[in-house]
Amino acid sequence: MIPSAATSCGRHRLGSAGSRASRNKDMDAMSRPERALQPTPAGVGSAKAPGPRGAGQDAAGHGIAADLIAVLVTVTAGEPRVLTLQDARALPSGPFELTHRSLQSGLRAWVERQTRHPLGYVEQLYTFADRDRGLGPDQRVISISYLGLTREQPAVGGYEASWQSWYVYLPWEDRRLGIPPMIEAVLVPNLKAFAEAAPNRTLRQERANRIAFTFGLEGRPWNEELVLQRYELLYEAGLIPEARRSKPELGPAPAHGRSMILDHRRILATGIARLRAKIKYNPVVFELMPDTFTLLQLQRCVEALAGRLVHKQNFRRLVEQQELVEETGQMSQDTRGRPAKLFRFRREILTERAIVGTKLPISRS
Repeated sequence: MIPSAATSCGRHRLGSAGSRASRNKDMDAMSRPERALQPTPAGVGSAKAPGPRGAGQDAAGHGIAADLIAVLVTVTAGEPRVLTLQDARALPSGPFELTHRSLQSGLRAWVERQTRHPLGYVEQLYTFADRDRGLGPDQRVISISYLGLTREQPAVGGYEASWQSWYVYLPWEDRRLGIPPMIEAVLVPNLKAFAEAAPNRTLRQERANRIAFTFGLEGRPWNEELVLQRYELLYEAGLIPEARRSKPELGPAPAHGRSMILDHRRILATGIARLRAKIKYNPVVFELMPDTFTLLQLQRCVEALAGRLVHKQNFRRLVEQQELVEETGQMSQDTRGRPAKLFRFRREILTERAIVGTKLPISRS
């Protein structure tokens, strides 16, 4: 079992000055999630948590830390997967240090140290600086997150690195087989109760409208890009474990989906939303494809990321019209039935479409 971040990251009082110094040195060398996951020795108290290397202090003496966090995505066998650490409860991350040449080089160093996985395509995602994001009341954390796209390699290293389907964490986002039963059975009743619990009529209506808009209820369309809005609505309604960490009296959260340490699931939701929007106007999806592929494999990759089906004929027509791919002259022998043509991505399209962009149809069949 992983201890809570609030109780497991502090500097522990050990028996001697030498052992304290040794443990402090080990803790300072860890990334913030590593320290959050570090178990507290039995019978040992805790004092104020040390800031990671590179951390500073504000005028009141409170710690200010800068974290670098990676949402590293791949698509394997038609399933979108994210690289995780420590019992699949954390994203790769670590503090920005004075020795790092740049933010991105620091991120690459931490990911390669923790997972032995080299980073390919990377773009900055979002900066989180909410007041409640620290490991304790005396620490303020600024997290700079990045989105990375890669082709899956075995995850190794001493941090329990593993690839996990991102729908394990956000199961309500996968509509490829239709509306997930949990939405109607669990989320909608609890969200309606949240709306009804508002203190006045205006706020009740605002909540009801927000629920209908973000979850595509009452005849409204489902917008696959509202991943973060849905997650934050569930958090605000207290339906996920992250919202109940400081309120154990509320009991288990009703919403399904594996939780993550700190606010890593929120960061994952942000990364999914960015990628779902970006594949509609930029050919980044090809960063996830092998050198040669069939059009069906490309379609399944797009559907996996979007969490919904695309219209087969419209998809192929648009891919061909935009000249995103070219035939290799070879046939795939891996498909059932008759062999399918193999294609490759036309990399020169990156220059040709740098301004205009590309489009992939994301609509239900």
